Amino acid sequence: MVEFYKQEHPFILAVDCIIFGFDDEGLKLLLLQRNFEPAKGQWSLMGGFIKEDESADDAAARVLNELTGLSDVYLDQLQVFSEPERDPGARVISLAYSALINIESYDKELVKRHNAHWVKLDELPELIFDHLKMVDKALKRLRRKAASQPIGFNLLPEKFTLTQLQRLYEAIYQREMDKRNFRKKILSMGVLEKLEEKDKISSKRGAFLYRFNEEKYIDLSDENFSFGMPV
Repeated sequence: MVEFYKQEHPFILAVDCIIFGFDDEGLKLLLLQRNFEPAKGQWSLMGGFIKEDESADDAAARVLNELTGLSDVYLDQLQVFSEPERDPGARVISLAYSALINIESYDKELVKRHNAHWVKLDELPELIFDHLKMVDKALKRLRRKAASQPIGFNLLPEKFTLTQLQRLYEAIYQREMDKRNFRKKILSMGVLEKLEEKDKISSKRGAFLYRFNEEKYIDLSDENFSFGMPV
C-alpha cells in the first residue's frame, strides 16, 4: 500500500489568480511586475503554492487576500494547467482561479508592496509562462457566465448608476449596447433596487443610484426565474 503512494517524479501544486476589476476606463486585470526570481521584472498573475494543510480553494482565497486585503469575494475555479514544461523552474501544476472585485475597495498599500498594477485588457503586456492562456480562458468564462448569472455586480460598487452598469457589460463583451433595450431588460428583471440618492459627478441633474438586491434574486430564482442580460 505504501508503494502505491510513492511519486517517482514529485511535482508542486500551485494556484494562480486572474483578478478582474472595472472602472471608467473599462475592464482591467491586476498584474504583478515581478520583483523576485524567476522572471524578475516580467509581468505575471498573482500566484502561490498550496500549503499542506489547505485546499486549493483555500489557497486561492489566501493568495487573493495577501495581495488585495479582501476576503469573501467572487472566486471561480477555472481550469488545471499541467503542461510538463509550463514552468521552467520546476514541475508545477497550477489551478487557475478567476476573481471579480470592486476596484475601489482593495488595500492599495498591499498592492503597492507586491508591485502590482491595474492594466487595461486591451493593453496587456507579455505575461510569463502560460498566464496569457489563463487570462483568455477566464475572460471567455466571464462572458459566458455574465450573460446568465448576476456575477457582473461583483465588479461594481454597492451603489451604481444604470450607465455604469451598461458600461460594465459593454466592457465585458467589447461592444456597444442599445441604451433603451438594455435598461428595459435589466429593469424588467426586478432585481435592482432604485435608491433616492443621485450621482451628480457626471451631470448637474444627476442620475439615480441603484443597488443589486441579492435576496430578491434568490427568491425569484426559486420560481424558475432566468437572469438573462441583453448581450
